[in-house]
Amino acid sequence: MRESSLFLLLMLLFSGCSTRGKGAYKYEHSLLQKTIPANPEEKIFTPDNKTAISLALYEEYEKWKGTPYKYGGVNKSGVDCSSFVQSMYYNALRVQVPRTTSLQEKYGDFINKRELREGDMIIFHTGQTTIHSGIYIEKGKFAHASSKHGVTISNVNNPYWKQKYSQSRRVIHY
Repeated sequence: MRESSLFLLLMLLFSGCSTRGKGAYKYEHSLLQKTIPANPEEKIFTPDNKTAISLALYEEYEKWKGTPYKYGGVNKSGVDCSSFVQSMYYNALRVQVPRTTSLQEKYGDFINKRELREGDMIIFHTGQTTIHSGIYIEKGKFAHASSKHGVTISNVNNPYWKQKYSQSRRVIHY
């Protein structure tokens, strides 16, 4: 009993919308048909297929839509923001990103909010020490696991999210 409690405590500490604290894959999505390189500097996406990236993200989002938020959750019975973002990147684009928000906010390349494009990661500071992540889809829209609404799409320019915005990270270079 004591070991399982300790394991659960450790899982909560190292997962989820946290407080602060690559191999090659064959992508089978019919819209992209790409091989994701082991070298993240290798540009395999082009401006011509940014719509395909959005469509792949929307397709994966539809599978998660409405899933309730659960801190430390990793599946469709309950998911937290960082696990949802990690799943979106992997299942839609076959890109691996870190599991926790504290690592996600350091992953990829920092970009200016004005430079946001399909597939970029967005980081918010929703509390004094709380970090939230989402994935940019298109036209100001981003998908995320909201603690209030579950998996949903929000607008980065909504007054709440605009105020909480911290940074954007480029994970996919095209």
